[in-house]
Parts: sequence; structure tokens; C-alpha cells
Amino acid sequence: MTPADDAPRDHTEAGPRFSPRVFSGIKPSGGLTLGNYLGAIKRFVETQNAGTDSIFCVVDLHAITVWQDPGELARATREVAAGYLASGIDPERAILFNQSQVHEHAELGWIFNCVARVGWMNRMTQFKEKAGKNAEKQSLGFYAYPSLMAADILLYLATHVPVGEDQKQHVELTRDIAAKFNHDYGVEQFPLTEPVIEGPATRVMNLRDGSKKMSKSGESDMERINMTDDADTISKKFRKARTDPAPLPETLDGLADRAEARNLVGIYAALTDRTAGEVIAEYAGAGWGTFKPALADLAVDKLSPIAAEMRRMMDDPAEIDRILARGADRAREIAAPVLARTYEIVGLVGRGRGRSA
Repeated sequence: MTPADDAPRDHTEAGPRFSPRVFSGIKPSGGLTLGNYLGAIKRFVETQNAGTDSIFCVVDLHAITVWQDPGELARATREVAAGYLASGIDPERAILFNQSQVHEHAELGWIFNCVARVGWMNRMTQFKEKAGKNAEKQSLGFYAYPSLMAADILLYLATHVPVGEDQKQHVELTRDIAAKFNHDYGVEQFPLTEPVIEGPATRVMNLRDGSKKMSKSGESDMERINMTDDADTISKKFRKARTDPAPLPETLDGLADRAEARNLVGIYAALTDRTAGEVIAEYAGAGWGTFKPALADLAVDKLSPIAAEMRRMMDDPAEIDRILARGADRAREIAAPVLARTYEIVGLVGRGRGRSA
């Protein structure tokens, strides 16, 4: 069978044989922020605790799409792993590893480079936004990494990926790649993964500019809450967070054009496992002199124990490495047969695989 055209395949669900499984990862560049915690890690812990088959990854191969200092990359990889563990990821209940220890990611990534279409990659808005006018100077890896992301997910036949709103397009590309592969080879090899976007703070914004995402690479440290910040620093940053002069509104609709206010309410809601509407109902009419200290105290209460545990773990990098290596072994038990079957489908000859003509 040969592909009929270069268009994405029809997104009919790929059948009942795929058991529910979650995969997600965090890139080790810069340091972990409150955005990583609320938008990702906290939700990962909830998924694990609900009993869902869960695989979590430190995607270090994605980090090197732009140059990284080798020593800093190693440190950041361990810090992300420490953040997972300190937040409640149990390496016995979920699989936790760093991507580069499982070579099948890169190998399936190449297969998917040959499935994905250039036109699909050209539509990836994150590349356009980050590369800007310097697109011609970016690495090929930076341009093509969404197909590696698809490999990360589909290597484990993952059915669901918890993501922020800004990553939804990459999961849609993953579905395109899976559907095209299945169609072109007449198989049901890969599921059509669903993005999971839920909760009040799936995209945490900059504390100094509510129109920008909270980033590890922002110009000022006051823009973000780092997961390793101590209690005094967390409190100071929230108390100095930018707001407008108006008090909190009576209803959620009143936050529609107030980006900074909406962001702080969303953070409070996520930290308390409530909806933004419930927070507004409690604080309707309150001024920022009341709300920001309450948010600061809440954040210190929730985040300080995680930061302390991260610092403790970072003092024992050998233990982090042991956990990641064990997780990689478990990950390969799933990944190796999936890749071998994919090679066989494609027609790549090797020991124990390859189809007769």
C-alpha cells in the first residue's frame, strides 16, 4: 500500500485494543517553575493516584535543540526528576526516566520524520513564535522536534497526554502522524492520542505581565515562582506581583479583560483544587491588599515542602540517577517491542523482524 496524498488522515478513533495510558514530559532547560508544577506535575500526580497507567519523562533530547552547557543540562535533568519525585510521583507506581536513556525515542523519531509532512511542520506556531525572524539560523532539530514529541508519546501507545493549551497543536500533530502511518501501512499500530487540557491553571502567566506565559527564561526572576524558591522569596514575589487597581469582581466574567487578576485567581484556584469561580465567590469585592497576602501564604504552605525536598534530593544525585536508570529499564520493556513491530511494518530487516515479499 502506498499513501494516496500528503494530507492528514481521517481521525477516526483507532479501535479498542489500546488500553488507557498517559505519557507526558518536561524539558530540562532553565529551572522548574510554578507553571511546570500547576500545568503539569501536579496533574501528573493526580493521574498516577487515580490508578492510570502513567509514564513520565525528562525530555533531555528536546533540550539540545538549542545549545546547552553540558554540566547545566545534567544538573537541570536531575532537578526536573527531583521536582517530579518531591511533588509526589512514585517511581514504583509510575515510570519515570530521562528520554536519552531509551534510544527507541530517537529511532521512532526518525521514522516519524519520514511520515510527517513539511507543510504540517510549517504550521507549528511555537516554532514561528520562538524562532521569529531568525528561523533560518535555528537547528534542524528545533524545527523538527514535534515529530520526536510524537515518537515520545506513540512509542508507549499512549492514549492521553496532559498538556497546557500551548501544546495542544503538538498532540494534534501526533494524531496526524499516527493516522497517516496507520493508513499508509494498512495497520492499527498507533492510537490517536487525546490531549487532556483541564484545570484552572493549565497555563500560568508571568507575574509581571499577564499576557506572557511564566517562563524559565524570562528576563527578571520576579516574573516567575521557581520551584526551588524559599518561603520568603515566594511570599515577596506574590506580594509584588503586578495587578490593576480595581478590587476582585463579583463574578468570573469580571476577569475577562484583566489578565494579571485572572492569572492570580487561577493560581489560587489550582493550589486549592477549586475552580476560579469558587475563589471569586469567596473574595468578591476584596482588594489586592487582602488577596495577595492570602495567595502568598497559601503558596508558601503548598510549595515550601516541595522545594525543601528537591534541595535534599539534589544533594544526592546518585540516587536520582539510580531512579532514572531503573525507570529507563522499565520504559524500554514497553518501547522495544513497539519499535520492533514498527520496523517490521515498514519493512526494515533485522534479527527477528522483517516481512517476506
